[in-house]
Amino acid sequence: MGFKTRWRRTALAAVGTLTVALLSVLPVQPAAAATGQISGLAGKCIDVAGASSANGTAVQLYDCNGTGAQQWNVGTDGTIRALGKCLDVAGNSTADGAQLQLWDCSGGANQRWAVSAARDIVNPQANKCIDVPSANSANGTRLQIWTCNGTSAQKWTAPSGGPSQPSGFVVSEAQFNQMFPGRNSFYTYSGLTAALSSYPAFANSGSDTVKRQEAAAFLANVNHETGGLVHIVEQNTANYPHYCDWGQSYGCPAGQAAYYGRGPIQLSWNFNYKAAGDALGIDLLNNPWLVQNDPAVAWRTGLWYWNTQNGPGSMTPHNAMVNGAGFGQTIRSINGSLECDGRNPAQVQSRVDAYQRFAGILGVSPGANLYC
Repeated sequence: MGFKTRWRRTALAAVGTLTVALLSVLPVQPAAAATGQISGLAGKCIDVAGASSANGTAVQLYDCNGTGAQQWNVGTDGTIRALGKCLDVAGNSTADGAQLQLWDCSGGANQRWAVSAARDIVNPQANKCIDVPSANSANGTRLQIWTCNGTSAQKWTAPSGGPSQPSGFVVSEAQFNQMFPGRNSFYTYSGLTAALSSYPAFANSGSDTVKRQEAAAFLANVNHETGGLVHIVEQNTANYPHYCDWGQSYGCPAGQAAYYGRGPIQLSWNFNYKAAGDALGIDLLNNPWLVQNDPAVAWRTGLWYWNTQNGPGSMTPHNAMVNGAGFGQTIRSINGSLECDGRNPAQVQSRVDAYQRFAGILGVSPGANLYC
């Protein structure tokens, strides 16, 4: 498979603008749950201010005290409940800094949570983590959602029994090897699974079918971008000097020709290295070579793009799969300006063929809306 020419991907806001429909219009009764305190920064607990069950009551950090205001039911239905109500993202927002509150349980996507093996608690709709603002451990600090960054402000010890990131991933190592029989040894399965904690909602949102479809979709696009996980870096070296935008205030400190395509999604341009590095807590602007030298970093940049960037589309690839828009919209978000709407049907077909093949390996229907 030939390696395709890179394009200018613009770094966008962290989550697509697609509005997610309510999972149910009726109140949802809690499934089997584990109950107890949820502790985090400085050993303090997630707490309902004033032990009030009124809608809109702030959810905050506070000294652990064992009261009902800190007893949370972490349900297998994805809800986290206290005082008979649900942990809720105010205003159904997906933005960084959206505050947490207590609210009547409605089945809304803003009341769904997943606890990862890395101790993140993630709202899959926003693909963001419960966070202590500025890592302020003072009593009464109101909690929010924020782009997952792996810091102590986002690490929680919750009672077991709730939804979690499957430790084995929905793709087994044997299936991964079947998908990529000729892959470069750089692209390790362990590197991929190590990167999952950066975006715990990936392949962990919705039904088992949706989880498998998303994993297949991501890996199918990765397959196309890298020629079957063969290429680590962009093959056309003549393009390398093109990916420096000197219009950015930070310039290109690693050099004019340092920001070429690398990794499973072939991250390119200085502004994308800056944005991905900032999100992941890695200085990729000054050291872009990490993406071609560290398999986990490479996979994390691919997951960063997949989960947070709209690209030339109108939604993130993650949201396209989770919200039922279909595989075709993932193509549009990755390379729509060059491939979709009849511009390069052969390239689109290559991605679709890989997706259908990978979905078959995972034993799941590929669903509708395969083309863009």
